[in-house]
Amino acid sequence: LLSLGTGTTSEFDKTHAAEETAKWGALQWMLVIQQMTEAASSYMTDYYLSTVFQDLHSQNNYLRVQENALTGTTTKADDASEANMELLAQVGENLLKKPVSKDNPETYEEALKRFAKLLSDRKKLRANKASY
Repeated sequence: LLSLGTGTTSEFDKTHAAEETAKWGALQWMLVIQQMTEAASSYMTDYYLSTVFQDLHSQNNYLRVQENALTGTTTKADDASEANMELLAQVGENLLKKPVSKDNPETYEEALKRFAKLLSDRKKLRANKASY
């Protein structure tokens, strides 16, 4: 299973002064709660899937690809400007060089190549079985 995320921001990790939050209205609080809920949902889904694949001794068959530190315009899903597309391409290029996790030093680039080979090998195996 290759799970491709749309990226997250560490915005919900940001701390706010009591003086600032005291001025927030219901809409601001709802937006903060929504951001926290969406982020928690993404992390929990990844955690559950990762756990299931580990329990099945198939952890090499699951890969979640997602940048978790988007900033600026790269966080805006509706910004399709050429400049933002170039920024997102750079985010993707940088992500390829990062390790998959603290426990897995394999880079995303290596992991994706491994996944591509695994899928190609399985397709060839199915094709060979079908020809008999």
